[in-house]
Amino acid sequence: MSRYLLVKLAEVLGAMLTVSFIVFLVLEANVEDVAVKVLGAYSAPDQRQAWLQENGYFDPFVLRYLRWLWNFVTLDWGSSTHYRVPILEILPQRLAATGILAGITLAIMVPVALILGVLAGMREGSAVDRGVSFFSVLTTSIPEFATAVFLSAIFVFWLRLLPGASTMLSGFSVTEMILPVSVLTLYSAGYLARITRASMVEAMRSPYVRTALMKGASTSRIVLRHALRNALIAPVTVVMLQIPWLLSGVIVVEVFFAYKGFGTLLYEAALNTDVYLIEACAMVSVVVVVATQLISDVLYRLLNPRIRFGDEPAGATT
Repeated sequence: MSRYLLVKLAEVLGAMLTVSFIVFLVLEANVEDVAVKVLGAYSAPDQRQAWLQENGYFDPFVLRYLRWLWNFVTLDWGSSTHYRVPILEILPQRLAATGILAGITLAIMVPVALILGVLAGMREGSAVDRGVSFFSVLTTSIPEFATAVFLSAIFVFWLRLLPGASTMLSGFSVTEMILPVSVLTLYSAGYLARITRASMVEAMRSPYVRTALMKGASTSRIVLRHALRNALIAPVTVVMLQIPWLLSGVIVVEVFFAYKGFGTLLYEAALNTDVYLIEACAMVSVVVVVATQLISDVLYRLLNPRIRFGDEPAGATT
């Protein structure tokens, strides 16, 4: 394992520990408040004191944090005070549901955005470039809830072609996925297309591309074999950032369409002050964020091995 990977792993672990400490500090620093949220506002004071004593809440704060962190690592996440079931019984199902939604969105959004961005960047200033830029600005300037309302008004209430809710009560339904996926795709595709377009323009202006064009090489050959690889470095970062956003940032979309995913679960946990469920959702989000950042750094190397990080010597590889 290279020095770079060791440094990145140390950064990842440091970030996870820092965020976990903040989460624990915010949600469990006030032990009396935790007892009220777990036992209910109408619980007796002696019941709360007994519960706090039984669960070790009178131990030193650092000891409680280390015990809580160990429980998370060993998948002992406790029970939801709202659903009255162990968190591991509901969280994986909601994660899987959001994973399906995010996977379909990425499968549609990434190819469409990359193709649009590459086509616009290849012909800077053309009608295609202006059209892609207009589409990008339009879709990214409209928030998700406004797009959801607009699409629902057309396809649900006016044309009556699609259902207005995506509850999946009778199992997976393609028609119920169309509107949530469309809202997420429209919001993300424009931004990714614009980033790809900017990277492609920069790559097409590079000296080696201009030299190849003057030598008579075809545009398609230059794009596919040279410019595209360098142009994809910035979009890779955007795609990696979309994954944690799709995991926890789709709360508005999931709640609007009654989609039972991770975003809705986090919203319901916050709405009902479900301490243990909020902690579990927050830590899962942290793991996803740092993992995607680590993967994006590795992909940088695959796209351009000449990129060096930190004090790495020239020619070092991962």
